[in-house]
Amino acid sequence: MKPQLSIVKIGGNIIESPEELSEFLSLFAALPNPKVLVHGGGKRASQIESKLGLTPRLHQGRRITDNDSLDVVVMVYAGLLNKNVVAHLQALQCNAIGMSGADANSILSVKRPVKDIDYGWAGDVVEVNHRAIDKLLKADLVPVFCALTHDGKGQLLNTNADTIASELAIGLSSRYQVTLYYCFEKKGVLRNVDDENSVIRDIDEAAYLKLKAEGVIADGMLPKLDNCFHALYKDVSRVCIGDKEMLQKNASNYTTIQL
Repeated sequence: MKPQLSIVKIGGNIIESPEELSEFLSLFAALPNPKVLVHGGGKRASQIESKLGLTPRLHQGRRITDNDSLDVVVMVYAGLLNKNVVAHLQALQCNAIGMSGADANSILSVKRPVKDIDYGWAGDVVEVNHRAIDKLLKADLVPVFCALTHDGKGQLLNTNADTIASELAIGLSSRYQVTLYYCFEKKGVLRNVDDENSVIRDIDEAAYLKLKAEGVIADGMLPKLDNCFHALYKDVSRVCIGDKEMLQKNASNYTTIQL
């Protein structure tokens, strides 16, 4: 039987709040190894861009990454945020190691083709080096991936963190029984966005299509759910969406995505 592996993607609102981040990292550190953490940091990158006199450009929530923007996201994602998270985990006796997709050639991407929008240096994942990541996990290290990959030719690429988490889960599912957690500030997928307790506990594909048609699931939750189902179809064992409390052993109030 394959060993269990937890892959947790942390949302931007948590990483932006020192108190929320501290509470989340305590819960994450308490999870048994092996485990992987994935984070983005778009809000902080936009703040730093503005301080530098640059204008962040987004299209439907996705960053358009020109040369200057890429410099900022590399500094913020792989430097400021990643090392801060790793240092906090070390203080919790969780032996974390900061990673981008370029490190150990762990995540290979291609530059997103230009269609209606030119996203610049944005990457679409094509391969996860599960052998290299497995060596880290077997050494009892906890990889902490930022939202950067590379093209194998020396070019770093800004890559959606939800997608990185999904692709890591898919790539490692050949070796592990993977549970993928999308952890953000809400308790799960909500039937009513104004009611924090209206969590939809279970969503299968038929329910997803119905909820999408009704407008219950919309906007930024759509690509997140698409990533969830993509992962499940590629042999990821379990996918969950909720707040940090779902990482607790006896947690029940969160959303489970299933086929």
